[in-house]
Amino acid sequence: MSDTAERNEQAEPAEPAGHGPAEPDRQRDELRRKRRVAALRDARHVLARPGFTATLRERIALLDGADELYDLDEPSDMYGNGVVAALEERTAALLGTEAAAFFPTGTMAQQVALRCWAGRTGNPVVALHGLGHPERHERNAFSRVSGLRPVRLTDAPRPPTADEVRGFEEPFGTLMLELPLREAGYLLPTWEELTDVVEAARERDAVVHFDGARLWECTAHFGRPLAEIAGLADSVYVSFYKSLKGYGGAALAGPRTLVEEAKAWRHRYGGQVFQQFPTALSALAGLERELPRLPSYVAHARVVAAALREGLASAGLPWARVHPEVPHTHEFQVWLPCAPDAAEEAALRQAEETGAMLFSHPWDEGGPGLALTEVSVGEAGLEWTADDVRAAVAGFVARLTA
Repeated sequence: MSDTAERNEQAEPAEPAGHGPAEPDRQRDELRRKRRVAALRDARHVLARPGFTATLRERIALLDGADELYDLDEPSDMYGNGVVAALEERTAALLGTEAAAFFPTGTMAQQVALRCWAGRTGNPVVALHGLGHPERHERNAFSRVSGLRPVRLTDAPRPPTADEVRGFEEPFGTLMLELPLREAGYLLPTWEELTDVVEAARERDAVVHFDGARLWECTAHFGRPLAEIAGLADSVYVSFYKSLKGYGGAALAGPRTLVEEAKAWRHRYGGQVFQQFPTALSALAGLERELPRLPSYVAHARVVAAALREGLASAGLPWARVHPEVPHTHEFQVWLPCAPDAAEEAALRQAEETGAMLFSHPWDEGGPGLALTEVSVGEAGLEWTADDVRAAVAGFVARLTA
C-alpha cells in the first residue's frame, strides 16, 4: 500500500457513509483516484511508478529471477523460518545489528519495539514528533493497544532539536525519531544534529528508537553507511515496500535479546504468519536490486527539484515553493498558490493529453489558498532531463491558469 493509500485508509470518516455531504466527497475522491491511477498507468513519462498502481501480473513479475536471491528448492517457510529467517539475517547485516525480526507491518513492529523498551526502562512514555507516523496515521495505536503514552517534543515542521530533548518537562523512557520526517517534507537533520539529539536522550537515560521506514535512502544526505546511521539507535524499524518496492513487510533490528523478546510479542499481536515467502522474496529482491539504486534517485531528485523551482519561477506563479529546495531524499514537497482541486485537474489533464505525468500524487490543502503535493523520483524519473522538467512545468501551469 502506498503512503497516500495508507493515509486515506486510516483517516477517520467525517460522517457515516451514506449521510450528509461526506458521501459525495468520497465519491468524487474515489473517481479522481481511479482517474489518477489510470493516468499513471498509461503515462509514457513519469517521475516514479509506485508498486500499488501495477497489475497483479506486473507485481508477480517482481519475483522473476528469484532463484538468484534464494534457493527455491529449499522447503517453504513456516512461521518465520527458511527464507524469512534469511531475510532477517540479511537485514541485520546491512544495519549492523545483532539480529532482526520480520513483521507483517511497520505499525506492529514499532508498537512491539516500544512496548519492549517500556518494559526494560520501566517508563511507558515515548517522546516523539507531533508529525510522526504514530501520531498521524495509526489511530492512537500506542495508547489504545500497547498502553504507551506518547508525548510530543514539538509540532514544528522540522526535526526535533537536542535542546527540546534536554528541556522536555517530564521523563520519558524512549525517544522515537522518524528518519526522514515525511510530513515535514522528508526532512533529515544534519549528522551533527542527529548525534546531538541522540546524546541528549542518553543524558536523560532514555533509549533511542529510529522510525526508519525510509532509512534506506538517508545515506546520501548523511554521507554515512547504513550501519553507522542505524548504530546511533538502540533499535531501528525499516520498511520493505516504501522505497524497496516489496509486497509489504517490515523489520525490527537491534540487540539479540530485544529481538527475541519482540518475536514473542509478534506472536501475541497476531504477526506469526504461517507462510510469507512471496513477501520475503520480494524484500530480498528490493535489497538486491533497488537498494543500490537509491543514491542515484536522491541525486536526480535534486536535479528535478532545481528544474521545478526554475520552471515555476519562469511561469510567474507567486509563492510557489519546492520544499526542501535541495531534497534530503528522493522525495519532497511542492506548494502552489491555488486550490487543490485546480492543481489536481491540471495534473490529470496534462497526463491524459500529453502522456507525461509530472505530479502523480494527490493534492492536499496546505493552508488557505495553498495546494500541497509530494514528488517522488524513482527509476522512471532518471529519464527526465532538467529541460524535460521545465517544459512539463510550463505545460502544467498553462492548464492550471487556463
